Amino acid sequence: MSTEETGKQYNNEELFSKAVRAGKRTYFFDVKATRAGENYLTITESKKRFDQQTGKFFYEKHKLFLYQEDFDKFETALKQAYEYIATGKVPQSYLDEMAEEEQRKKEKEFTDIEFDDLDEKKDDADDNDDK
Repeated sequence: MSTEETGKQYNNEELFSKAVRAGKRTYFFDVKATRAGENYLTITESKKRFDQQTGKFFYEKHKLFLYQEDFDKFETALKQAYEYIATGKVPQSYLDEMAEEEQRKKEKEFTDIEFDDLDEKKDDADDNDDK
């Protein structure tokens, strides 16, 4: 087996796999590794469908790739969504995040004005008045 084939095999190798059957859908949680050795998660939703034209069943698949650097953010958002579903209330952690984001936006909008800048503008205006 060549190095290229080994790399491809490693790149496509599932390090961990879990299937969850839910009615007509099956969800696959597959942990794989990049060539750089970083893990990522592939979540695949597979739905069994019937093609009226061919008279055959087929599987429709939708994939989501989640990379290791995004795991914490994804987990937080998923927990908040679960909490909302369970309680019917927006989670406090979500409200706190939104308040922090709003504060950051306001801080970016703030402009620092030096009084020296005002004096220069006033002098320019005075010069124009003399004309």
